[in-house]
Amino acid sequence: MKKLTLSLLSLLLILCLAACGDKTDPWKDAIYTENTTVGSGANTVTLEVAAEETTVTLTVKTDETMLGAALLAEGIIAGEEGPYGLYIKSVNGMTADYDVDGTYWALYIDGSYALTGVDTTPIEAGKVYKLSRDKG
Repeated sequence: MKKLTLSLLSLLLILCLAACGDKTDPWKDAIYTENTTVGSGANTVTLEVAAEETTVTLTVKTDETMLGAALLAEGIIAGEEGPYGLYIKSVNGMTADYDVDGTYWALYIDGSYALTGVDTTPIEAGKVYKLSRDKG
């Protein structure tokens, strides 16, 4: 009986440790892991991509006038159309899934939470845009 109880407690401990240690590094799937310039065009977008404790700055050259179109064209973001516009599911190859782990991609402009979606945000010279993998 003691062996069975000890075995069950050991199994329970292993399962608890596995569940607690299930934190995965989103950067393992990232396309760009250091500051990089991509694209070509007349407009320049400074985009910070932040997840966990890491931030990478991407300089995007584009002829697009809207932020979402520029980032989609370079394959930096992916998502699906929803009732409020583009719902970003991945940035720089990294996924955020609110239903799985409570994370989502938040858009900031010059450090302030954006009041527009990525596909309705015009590109403005000198602005710093940030997509941050936040937890709700």
